[in-house]
Amino acid sequence: MSLYSIYVLEYGFVPEYHKSGVVYGAHNQGYVKLPYCYAVIKGDNWAAMVDVGYNDRDYGRYLGDLFDVRNWRPPHDVLAEIGLTPEDIKAVFITHAHFDHFGNVEAFPNATFYIQKKELQEWVWAMSLPDRMRWILSGIDTGDILRGVQLARDKRLVVLDGPMENVVPGIDLHVAYDSHTFACMWVTVRNDGQAESGDVWVLAGDLVYQFDNLQGASEQLKIDDLYLPVGLATGSQFNLIMATEAMMKQVGYEARRVIPVHEARLEHTFPSRLTKHDLRVSEICLGGDATSAV
Repeated sequence: MSLYSIYVLEYGFVPEYHKSGVVYGAHNQGYVKLPYCYAVIKGDNWAAMVDVGYNDRDYGRYLGDLFDVRNWRPPHDVLAEIGLTPEDIKAVFITHAHFDHFGNVEAFPNATFYIQKKELQEWVWAMSLPDRMRWILSGIDTGDILRGVQLARDKRLVVLDGPMENVVPGIDLHVAYDSHTFACMWVTVRNDGQAESGDVWVLAGDLVYQFDNLQGASEQLKIDDLYLPVGLATGSQFNLIMATEAMMKQVGYEARRVIPVHEARLEHTFPSRLTKHDLRVSEICLGGDATSAV
């Protein structure tokens, strides 16, 4: 029996995002829809989130408008679709500190947050750099970093220095240094609770945007399952490739078990529905005696 239900919840979307930002080197290949989502891991009387989206105010709203995010909805509306409230969330695993993942921490008053030490430290360092180097801060709301420090002061932030197994039973945190960001995490759910699990799911954060990053194609190389890294890397595409291999190995190279939350085509792979706000709920798996939310 599976321990957890896993959902991917859309809270907004960019209708036309350059494909070259999603797949490295996909120049002049048009646009794709880019959902803005977070993942929820729901157990018996316990729920966690992987990332928290952004707050639609102040600089968060400025960045949302800059990237043309449409139809933003607050966590209260989004979580209600699976029978939760923000107050129900007990843990939040922050994959990285970009505004659309780390910008809404104040909405979750009962949660303990987990982030990598290097992720937080390096963004503080980057904030101190001269303005001519400001590209490094692309996608960052510096106010989010300060809110992260506030969480630490309030003893609600767990700062990790590397991977962590069984942060709760069956859930592990892993890190890809100098990849999409300085210390990007992914979350592994061993949904049968076994050390050598036969039911593994990986919530990839932004180490993977789309299925194409896992199983791309190259006419020149005549390879139909080529890793094609995401287009944005504070670190390197090499490190993204190595992280992709590590994630794929964990799921026995069954690509559908590596979940990219920015993938619009999740609805064709997993049971899904649209809410009254025209946002997608995707049900990755159901745990225990849970009933479907879609």
